[in-house]
Amino acid sequence: MAQSGTAIFHDGTQTRTADACDPVKAAAAAGRIRLHAWGRASYPGTRLPERRMNEIRSVGLWDATSPQDWGLDWHCNEGIEFTFVARGAVPFATGERSWRLNRGAITITRPWQPHRVGDPGLPPNRLVWLILDVGVRHPNQAWRWPSWLLLSPAERDRLTTLLSHNEQPVFTADRRCAAAFEALAAAVSASDPVQGETPCKLAVNELLVALLSLLERQDLPLDRSLCESQRLVQMFLDELPRHLDHPWTLGGMATACGLGRTRFAHYCRQLCNGNPLDLLNRLRIEQAQRLLIEDPQRSITDIALTCGFASSQYFATRFRSQVGVSPRDWRSAQGAISR
Repeated sequence: MAQSGTAIFHDGTQTRTADACDPVKAAAAAGRIRLHAWGRASYPGTRLPERRMNEIRSVGLWDATSPQDWGLDWHCNEGIEFTFVARGAVPFATGERSWRLNRGAITITRPWQPHRVGDPGLPPNRLVWLILDVGVRHPNQAWRWPSWLLLSPAERDRLTTLLSHNEQPVFTADRRCAAAFEALAAAVSASDPVQGETPCKLAVNELLVALLSLLERQDLPLDRSLCESQRLVQMFLDELPRHLDHPWTLGGMATACGLGRTRFAHYCRQLCNGNPLDLLNRLRIEQAQRLLIEDPQRSITDIALTCGFASSQYFATRFRSQVGVSPRDWRSAQGAISR
């Protein structure tokens, strides 16, 4: 991954741009917050040098002593993200759930979990974070922890299981976790990445050991299916309606999930009882039906291309096969009904 520019990674259905934290940079530049951070690519702060702590994508803290009119909108990260609310409160959301995090709250989000910080602004707070790249973008990939971690192989395996077989995002820190986050913040605040490398590594090690202990005491319901290939296909299919204009092929859909075509098609049959390309065309026709009603002046050719069909002729053929009439006749009938 490049040291400069925007961080980009593929998550299965699309190429995502990792959050550049531009509102954080702007607030720090304007003096509205104190920011201490080290980062790679487009993440804020002092640049982390190559070949030093390569797995750390971003680490730091912000300190906002007054309400902020900014937040971080829905985004994903290149690695697993750990945050700690050291003071104040932080609105936080992931999926369909939202929280008002108070002092002592920890969040853990995996690269495939979109999340938001702020609603839309932020009350006064002090937030510490670490984004650690463990080599996964999909739930079914093998985790690769940094070689400089001091955890035993058994401890690494157990931590991987607790984090990959469970996607609960919010926890409450104990004293050990809180102290580890504060040590991480102190390492970043006190020096540059070269001088602060050893204190930072020690703090990350202590944090992961503390988190392992904390998670073991949570009696978390672990679900192995969360990191299986079938779930990745389900995530792909859930996202597919938002990416219908992409020129999908069976091979392209399978590649997006990191699977062969036969295996991908097998999981699709298990999940939706159908061929993936048939599902794609059905979703595209349903989108076209909505557009035909919502924008009666829009040309059928334009609607066909917007919905991902290569030509209006193929669109008309698929539409008639699914709906029973041509797009033009269906639009006319809907207009007559509305009158």
